[in-house]
Amino acid sequence: MDIQKIISDVVAKVTGNPDLIKKLLSNPADVLKQLGIDVSADQINAVIEGVKGKLDLSKLDLGDIDVSKAGGIVDKIKGIFGGK
Repeated sequence: MDIQKIISDVVAKVTGNPDLIKKLLSNPADVLKQLGIDVSADQINAVIEGVKGKLDLSKLDLGDIDVSKAGGIVDKIKGIFGGK
């Protein structure tokens, strides 16, 4: 599947919804599934990094979410599914 297309789809679906963006950054796998976007555990990091690059996160109040570490959750998810 084309990662750039997935990124564009995610950006379109979360733009204007700060709560959904927060959820996406804190629990990407669940939010992508909720949005109907099917990606492998290996692709989640690329999708999240691409989304972060396209959204202006500096304008959002993300509370205690450290955007620079948002992808770290994906490493834990990969571990659960046997990814490296």
